[in-house]
Amino acid sequence: MRLNHIEVKYMKIESAKNMKLQDKVRLWVACAVTLAALLPYGCNEPEKIKNPLAHVLASDNEAIRKVMDSVALYELQIRYTQIDRRNDSILFTDYDFQVNDQNYFYPASTVKFPTAVLALERLNQTDSLQKETRFYVEGDSIETTFAENVSKIFAVSDNHANNRLFEFLGQDAINETLQNKDISNVRISHRLGYHTDDVTTLPLIIYLNDSTTGTTTPTINMAPKALALNSVSKGVGFYSDDELIEEPFDFSLKNHYPIEAQHQVLKRVIFPQNFPLNKRFNISDTQRNFLLSAMHTLPKEVGYDSETYYDSYCKFFMYGDTKEAIPDHIKIYNKVGFAYGTLTDCAYISDTKNNVDFLLTATILVNKDGVFNDDVYEYDEIGIPFLAALGRELHAYELNRKK
Repeated sequence: MRLNHIEVKYMKIESAKNMKLQDKVRLWVACAVTLAALLPYGCNEPEKIKNPLAHVLASDNEAIRKVMDSVALYELQIRYTQIDRRNDSILFTDYDFQVNDQNYFYPASTVKFPTAVLALERLNQTDSLQKETRFYVEGDSIETTFAENVSKIFAVSDNHANNRLFEFLGQDAINETLQNKDISNVRISHRLGYHTDDVTTLPLIIYLNDSTTGTTTPTINMAPKALALNSVSKGVGFYSDDELIEEPFDFSLKNHYPIEAQHQVLKRVIFPQNFPLNKRFNISDTQRNFLLSAMHTLPKEVGYDSETYYDSYCKFFMYGDTKEAIPDHIKIYNKVGFAYGTLTDCAYISDTKNNVDFLLTATILVNKDGVFNDDVYEYDEIGIPFLAALGRELHAYELNRKK
């Protein structure tokens, strides 16, 4: 009877459209805490937990409690997906906390994920190009391959690697292709690591063989329009050229890649068979296997110094708060982003030893002073510990979940 009462409260949260966000969050957390308190009284079997994400967020874990006690400060959004298998079918069950495509967060380097996937798709549509094809961007002296750039994007989140593939594709093609695959509300508008208003891509000089080169045709892309979203202006100030500007920081012309879209890209890569052919990424089995390998490969495995680029350098869930080695049986296929005080991770986590796997995407803003570009963010104190604990708690839940 008590559990039915809790379910009614959750339904009220979903239907209370006029309730203030902060009040909704307080009611949501109160329900979760009440539910957790009831579990010792005959409902502590994991399979009977109605909302495992609520259960985990009501945990006594200090890193989680620190965020949930003041959750309105952190612009937190989470989607956790259970994976069940029935014969040849893959079944998804999604659980959300505050996921709303209209509530803006800065996606940072998570946008490199669709760029990498779509670059492979473009290669698959071009007979003269393969992932090992060498090229350089006009005006740049660095020669590289498409495969090297994809690898760097996932291993250490390299901005230059992303920008080379950005020049190859162009933002309009990225946006339109995702839209055509029913991955909506995405707006990629700029390169990463430096600012430019130039909407024309740079040509790539491509080595067709040892003695012959070809040049890609630059594309002129649409100038971005200001996003009309909630919280697109944030904080109380920002630094520009070492000067403090005491007004909110405007993100309206920046990239937009919400939780729903991130999760949809991840599902199509990990479980393409769950989608119609025209909604999948058009990549070959060889390309997909390469992509999956790049997504979980650790920096040390592709030649980076393990002291600087430790195993969890780009793995926030479960291991982000430690520099210890990640066990071989834990594979995390993911893409993180961190900038402007926002931490985001989009991951498929597979524990081959215990036959456990699940999807998890989360974002959190940790900018206590409300000032952007001051490099004073609570990444290590609040954000990373929360995401690591969230991943561990859900993994622990999955270990005991009846499937």
